[in-house]
Amino acid sequence: MSQMKVNQIADAETVDPHWYWLYKTGGVAALIMAIIIPLQLIVFIVSPPPSTVIGWFTLFQKNKLLGLLSFEFLFIIYGALSIPMSLALYIALRRTNQSFTAIYIALSLVGVVALFAARPAFDMLYLSNQYAAAATDAQRSVFLAAGEAMLAIFHGTTFLVSYVLGSLSGLIISVVMLRSTNFSKLTAYIRIISSVLDSGIFVPTIGIVISTFSVVLLLIWNILVARRLLQLGGAR
Repeated sequence: MSQMKVNQIADAETVDPHWYWLYKTGGVAALIMAIIIPLQLIVFIVSPPPSTVIGWFTLFQKNKLLGLLSFEFLFIIYGALSIPMSLALYIALRRTNQSFTAIYIALSLVGVVALFAARPAFDMLYLSNQYAAAATDAQRSVFLAAGEAMLAIFHGTTFLVSYVLGSLSGLIISVVMLRSTNFSKLTAYIRIISSVLDSGIFVPTIGIVISTFSVVLLLIWNILVARRLLQLGGAR
């Protein structure tokens, strides 16, 4: 009997058939998430984020789509897609450790909500349009102040909360994966290393290099998770 057939039989014995479609949906979501990562990196290279509100307003007026992408709108989509992926991982791993998987899903969902709040891309587009249409300096100063508030959210506490919770939830679910027969230890170790390297964002000077390695590993992890969830979704 081939190894693939053995794996399919094992999956059929351990996977709840009621969740096949969730596994498939989570697998497709994880695959799209893997695609989003290099796309967002390309956007950063093509259009480095402005450092001032005026720079953002100008970018939005020149190219609204590029402005939204530079304001990390793709990560909003990434966060939305992480919900079905996280739910699929919860179902696949809950029997291994119910406590940790419950903590994982809670942290993941809170992290996604924080991410949505930290990336007000359409709010910034609206302010840019209002600034361009303003007739007086007083009106423009109001929209500039509102834009400064949006940038504070973009770089501030809400973003850091989403970042830390995403890293912590990834670390927790990877520890659970180490004890599961549904996922390989390689998949678990890749996310553990990625979660540790996430701390690079807080390191001066070389932090960007450390974070880049973390993102590359996250990309690989998403692909491995997508592949496995799709396999579980097809185990009948």
